[in-house]
Amino acid sequence: MVVGTRPDAIKSAPVALELKKYSSAVDVTLVATGQHREMLKQALAAFGLTADTDLEIMRHGQTLAEVTCGALAGLDRTFEERKPDYVLAQGDTTTTFVASLASFYRQIRFGHIEAGLRTDTIWNPFPEEFNRRATGIVATHHFAPTAWASENLLREGKAPESVCVTGNTGIDAVLAIDEAASDLWFPEYPGRVVLLTTHRRENWGEPQRQIARAALDLVERFEDVLLVVPMHRNPSVRETLAGILDGKDRVRLIEPPDYGPFVRLMRRSALILTDSGGVQEEAPTFGIPVLVLRTTTERPEGIEAGTAKLVGTDREAIAKEASRLLAERSAYDEMAHAVSPYGDGKAAQRIRSVLLDALNVSSPRMEMWS
Repeated sequence: MVVGTRPDAIKSAPVALELKKYSSAVDVTLVATGQHREMLKQALAAFGLTADTDLEIMRHGQTLAEVTCGALAGLDRTFEERKPDYVLAQGDTTTTFVASLASFYRQIRFGHIEAGLRTDTIWNPFPEEFNRRATGIVATHHFAPTAWASENLLREGKAPESVCVTGNTGIDAVLAIDEAASDLWFPEYPGRVVLLTTHRRENWGEPQRQIARAALDLVERFEDVLLVVPMHRNPSVRETLAGILDGKDRVRLIEPPDYGPFVRLMRRSALILTDSGGVQEEAPTFGIPVLVLRTTTERPEGIEAGTAKLVGTDREAIAKEASRLLAERSAYDEMAHAVSPYGDGKAAQRIRSVLLDALNVSSPRMEMWS
């Protein structure tokens, strides 16, 4: 398995652990490209995992082209040395795209976990939408998290037998961590916590300033609200958020928590503002309304189910919708009680069932998610 970033490491972990249960028949190697290395290590450690190989490609200030070239060369060397029969990668990162390309060059079967997410343009989100579409060209198996994602793949002409609806592995991860975690956040604070996470490239600069100002508006409007902002490690993101929020009353700028504590922080929150795809999927598991700080989303199932709402990055629009949820109990309950469409916590078992069958290894068969 190949992982590149913290979110994808988290979602990959349940699959790695499930495959390791069959270690007498399959040898599982976990390869990290080295993007966001410390955050990735934290994520894997939450599941008792470490990377077997770290390509250490990350350099400060490098371009997407440099990341792509470094990852491609490193993965090609790794595949030459280890000669895998099958490669798995998760999500929509450059790492996933490059892993599929390196597998294609070596004619190795490739499985794309969380396949089929789509927006209507390759430019948004950038570069993720291109990454997942390009990955789908060479994938042997497309492990789609939902029926909607599966329909996208079939509409693009993917062979029906190659598309498997598994549910989202992120739900496997969040349920496992929640069961084991015992962290308490702000036990002394009697009010409501609003959690803000923002890091996406398309929101850098003015959109992020709009987001930060909207979040501060909520603190000033609701006297019981504590705003908590885990600060992404990207210096540009930190500078923007700190310039507006640092030192303000009832605002906590914190370092990115390990995954277990972050799950408990979501649990503690009354409302989440985020541009993260993973949080869009995870928070509804706990009945927490999510406002999505983007103009498009490749996860419309949550929007359609009512667990999330797309609000964009305009200050006034964000503050208006968040204020409505914080002020109107009926509006809040409508979102909080909507049913999550993202899975039942058994996605990793379904992926294992398909993968080991392809490798002619006997294991219990699983019905696909519907």
